[in-house]
Amino acid sequence: MSQRTRLFRHTRPYDTDGTRELFVQAVRENVLHHDAHCEGYHRMLAACGFSPRSLQTESDLERLPPLPTLLFKHHRLISRPEHRIVLEATSSGTKGSFSRIAFDLGSLACGTPMVLHTAAHRRLLSPRPVNYIILGYKPHRGNRMAVARTAFGSTFLAPALHRSYALQYRDGGYVPDLEHVLAHLTAYSRLPFPVRFMGFPSYTYFLLRRMEERGVRLMLPKHSKIMLGGGWKEFYTQQVDKPVLYEMIRRLLGVEESHVIEFFGAVEHPILYCDCPYHHFHIPIYSRVLIRDVHTLEALPPGQPGLVNLITPLMTAVPVTSILTDDLGILHEEPCPCGIRSPYLELLGRVGLQDIRTCAAGAAQLLGGEGGLT
Repeated sequence: MSQRTRLFRHTRPYDTDGTRELFVQAVRENVLHHDAHCEGYHRMLAACGFSPRSLQTESDLERLPPLPTLLFKHHRLISRPEHRIVLEATSSGTKGSFSRIAFDLGSLACGTPMVLHTAAHRRLLSPRPVNYIILGYKPHRGNRMAVARTAFGSTFLAPALHRSYALQYRDGGYVPDLEHVLAHLTAYSRLPFPVRFMGFPSYTYFLLRRMEERGVRLMLPKHSKIMLGGGWKEFYTQQVDKPVLYEMIRRLLGVEESHVIEFFGAVEHPILYCDCPYHHFHIPIYSRVLIRDVHTLEALPPGQPGLVNLITPLMTAVPVTSILTDDLGILHEEPCPCGIRSPYLELLGRVGLQDIRTCAAGAAQLLGGEGGLT
């Protein structure tokens, strides 16, 4: 059994203290695989003077060169033969550019117990049938976006009676239809089955604001949950503070804050981060998070803001073992009232693209210079 399989089958998703050695072994195994099977990644590691076998302790992880997520919008790096690729997912993309991340069967097989263990820990698994409000994309054969796949996948955490989608596919593109959603939500509220929201916080807010403007207040059935994932993206100027959104959910839907669950993730780092009851994104055993200085990329101590560097040994089809995001964050090690001992990540926003583009351009040169990054 591989070290990766052992790690992802571990039944306690936040036992980071008890899995430190296993995690490092799995990362070393993963980097050795990519070094041997992806020529571009091998050149980058060689140019950086990094040897995968030098990964011996958790402190060595900060020396592993991270690839900027922007790089994957211009380069397709593969560490498996094409016939071993069973699925591709893309980022939502900006201005026509998006990352394409390939999955092989082994990575999907390891990801499944991760999702189940994390969801069970947050009490999201239930045999009780529910109605779903998906504040995101309705599935379409041409839509490979990870956010659409994730939202649809979340509807299997509890049996789905019906699904209503905010973004409908019409005339070759997606258009928002909150009237459609509100009609279904009103009908769901009269039934004895719980309702689960899943999707973008922006569309959740727009739906709630429409209800408020019309004087509509609903009392959703007991055990209903609001699950939020993804950012505000093009709606960042309308973003509201989380306490404001939680209060609107309580007032207009009758769902208390304890039943609001948030998720964080990236297509280039397909690890499920689920918040605790205090809305802290604790680091699960399947990953590690480093915070790096925006200018020097040196690893920073806990409590200091910087670029978020995400590390996981999950993927064997694409060398995304260590990626550098354009998110700004702080890693906290102080105790959390929820009782989870793992550090937690506080997300602050996003940094300007200039520094990230510079990092990506440097990586592109090491990979051979294709891609036109500047």
